[in-house]
Amino acid sequence: MYLIVGLGNPEKQYEKTFHNMGFIAVGDAAEALGAKFKKKECEASVAEAFVGGEKVILVRPLTYMNNSGRAVKQLMNKYKISPEHLLVIYDDYDLPKGKIRIRASGSAGTHNGMRSIIGETGLNNFPRIRVGIRDEEVNIPIINYVLSEVRKEDYETFAEACKKAGEAAAEFARGTSIDNVMGKFNQK
Repeated sequence: MYLIVGLGNPEKQYEKTFHNMGFIAVGDAAEALGAKFKKKECEASVAEAFVGGEKVILVRPLTYMNNSGRAVKQLMNKYKISPEHLLVIYDDYDLPKGKIRIRASGSAGTHNGMRSIIGETGLNNFPRIRVGIRDEEVNIPIINYVLSEVRKEDYETFAEACKKAGEAAAEFARGTSIDNVMGKFNQK
């Protein structure tokens, strides 16, 4: 069983913000796997797919970014998910806009949603896909930037990055090792 989590904020006002790249990408993963977000459980919006007889749970926590770990911990406990079958997709200010980077494990870096997941679960040895959002042309505090809307001229760049992140997540859910997913999708 796999748990694919996209981080973001649930209200409409955040829909097109940089901080919702995880929500968008997990939506793309759900589409690639033929799943729809139809139900709510464990403080999350959930979609389910079956791939090769294996259940895949796609998740958008409804706890807001800074408390994402609450929903992730509940779902991991409910479905007995091992860390290597958890994948988290999120925005990353430390990567240039439109780049994706996949890792098998790591720290939270500057990301509060990841801090929450690591803090709640006590784990950092789970795969993650980061969608780069940094724009060298914009010089405002990070908190203001991540909650601002993607500029129209950048929309296609981020839509493409989220689609690629969603494809990588779907590949992982199909049983491809994280090392092979990294080899295929990490951008130089």
